[in-house]
Amino acid sequence: MTAIDAFRQLALSLPEMVEQPHFEKPSFRVAKKIVATLDVPNQRVCLKLSESDQDLFSIFDKTVIYPVPNQWGKQGWTFLDLRKVPEETLRDALTAAYREVAPKRLAQLVQPDSEN
Repeated sequence: MTAIDAFRQLALSLPEMVEQPHFEKPSFRVAKKIVATLDVPNQRVCLKLSESDQDLFSIFDKTVIYPVPNQWGKQGWTFLDLRKVPEETLRDALTAAYREVAPKRLAQLVQPDSEN
């Protein structure tokens, strides 16, 4: 399974997450709000994190997880290189993004790994 396929499977396993086009990229949404976009040619995902989660995940390795370099990045949008990010880190970051965007009733269904 490729990193793209693994990400897609992981994203769609979250409650009520759907895949829809967003311009030229696939997006993953919950309650019509974008949680992530997928850049297939560059094997990169962009997640909507809180500012504190963005800071936390960027500590891992700024060449693997880093803010989008513009105003979007200041709003929490964060790139992850799917060729380099460990699966567990990807899962944790995706869960954090989902909990940031999803309605409270859905966000409560998905707990961070440390709370399982």
